[in-house]
This record gives sequence, structure tokens and C-alpha cells, in this order.
Amino acid sequence: MLSALVWTAISALGALQTYSDNLRTGVASRYPVLLATWFIEYAVPLMVLSAVLVTVLGRWPVLVARPRSVVLLFIGLVLLFQPAQWLYIAWLRDYLDIASVDDARRLLMKMLLVGWFTTTATFAAILAIHYWRQAKERELAWQRAQNDMLNLRLQLEEQRMLALRAQLEPHFLFNALNAISALVRAGDKPVALAGIGRLSTLLRYALAASTDQTATLAAELQFVRDYLDLQRLRYGARLRIAIDGADDALLHDVDCPPLSLQPLIENALRHDLDCHDGPGDITLSFRRDGNEMVVTVTNPVSAAVSPNPGAGLGLANTRDRLQRQTPGASLRTGARDGRFVAEVRLPLGAQA
Repeated sequence: MLSALVWTAISALGALQTYSDNLRTGVASRYPVLLATWFIEYAVPLMVLSAVLVTVLGRWPVLVARPRSVVLLFIGLVLLFQPAQWLYIAWLRDYLDIASVDDARRLLMKMLLVGWFTTTATFAAILAIHYWRQAKERELAWQRAQNDMLNLRLQLEEQRMLALRAQLEPHFLFNALNAISALVRAGDKPVALAGIGRLSTLLRYALAASTDQTATLAAELQFVRDYLDLQRLRYGARLRIAIDGADDALLHDVDCPPLSLQPLIENALRHDLDCHDGPGDITLSFRRDGNEMVVTVTNPVSAAVSPNPGAGLGLANTRDRLQRQTPGASLRTGARDGRFVAEVRLPLGAQA
């Protein structure tokens, strides 16, 4: 349809030019007749040529994959289409009544002046459209590949986060149940029942955390307090922990992945109270540092006590979840001034 419209418009312009020339030279002519002549002699064969070229290039794009192939295709087009167009026009104009060699020579000279430009322009236009369509198809294919890659990366990240949660939540549950089992073995049923109640509160939060993407620091701090209440049933007066900055209203606005603080406290208990028989000395602090909220958990490190290596699961998973789920967040750990320090930095963003 586009080819038909283009060649009809070209025929209309050509007929108009011929009609104008005839008026200047005093030759009588009618525009509708000239338009019909242009359309039948030029537009029809060139529309057929355009359709054939589009079909051939669409089915066999290798024909124009290299410059040499393009040249060979053009030469073949000239050798096949151009004589056919000449004979077609000669038939329409009744030029095929050839009585002598001189008539044949005059016919050939007339035909040599017909169709070269339009045939070449048609070939060039169809070739340009073909290359443009190929470029658009490659661009769309590249965009689809990029989108598929991004979707795949997103799915992998989601699976990674699910795997981290699948590791962390049973890990937390195991340690909580271990605390309850210690009370049961000690034969203190009332305390054990109180521990089960505490555990129920913790599990409700953990269950909600399994579906939520974020939690506030205030909610995480409350979860840590409930967790410490459960552990206090096990450790008794030995469990001593100082919490600084808990009254900062900003804790209600800063987001972090759920179950981010509890592994830090659990790590401090494991490497402090589980390594000796004396009282603990754990600190949990919240402070603002520029555009970041800094959460620090520290516990003493003593060479005189046997270390409790553990599995190293809580800190590693917490660091990974922070980096993947909260851009700009980080977890750094290490010994400092005789204490083990776990420092979480969370960006304040719009809350600043």
C-alpha cells in the first residue's frame, strides 16, 4: 500500500510536469490522460519491482549481506527488469512494429533513455528500507535481550534473598529453641513456660518478617528486647547489656531488612557469655553520623577464654542482606580496643 501511494504521487507529479511542458510548447494534452499514461507505464512496473524486492530481501537477506552481493543483485536486476520494462513500454506505445534494422536501432535508442533513474532509485530506496528494518530488528532484539537479562538478574537476586532468609530463620529458630530446651533440662517449668510465651512473640515477628521486605529500626529494637528477655531466662543475672540511643525518634523512620539486629546480639552472646561463667558486658548503641544511622554492637574479647567459633552464618547473611536489600548499607566487624565490634551503617535518605 505504501509503494502504491508513493508511485501514484510520483506519477501525479510527473504528469503535472509533462502537462506544464506541453502548455509552454503549445502541445494539446489532457492531464487525466497524462496521469493514466504515467501510472500505467511507470508506476505499475515499479510497484511490481518494489513488491518483488521486498519479498526477496525479506526471505533471503543474505543477498545484500555484503557489498559484493549488493552489486551483483543490482546487475542482475538491470539485466532482467530493465529489458522487461522497455518491452512493456514499447508494447504500450505500439513500438514493436519493426520493419528494418534501422527501426530496431531507433527503438533501442529510445528505450535506453527510459527507466534507468527510476529503477536505480527504486533499488536504492528498497535497500535502504531493508537495512533500516534490519537495524530496528537488531535494536529491538538487543533491548529484549537486555530486558531478559535484567529480569533474570532480578529473579536471581530474589532467589538469593529467599535463600538467605531460608537459612537465617531456621537458624534463629534453632537458637531460640535451644534456649528453651536448656530451661526444660534445668527442671524449671514456670520459667520454661514463660520462655515459650516469649518464643511465641518472637516467632510472630519472624513470621511477619518472612513476607515483609523492610522493617524499621524501632521494630527491630523491640524484637531484640523480646529476644533478650527470652535469653535472660537462660542466662539470668549474667546477661548484662547496655542500650544507648534507644529513645531517638529517628529509629521509627530508618528502614533496614527484617531480622538485621538479632544476629548481631546473638553473635555477641555466643562470643561473650557462652565463653565464660562470669557476667556479660554487651553494648548496643544507635547514633547519627552525617547522613547515616550507625548501629554498633560490642562485646569483650579476651585471650584467656576459649572462643566459640559457631557457624558464622548470622553475620555473613546479615552483611549480604544489607548490601543487597538496602543500597548504601554496610556491616563491618573486627576487634577494637579489646572488644569485638559489629557496626551497621544505614543511609538516612529522605529521613535526614
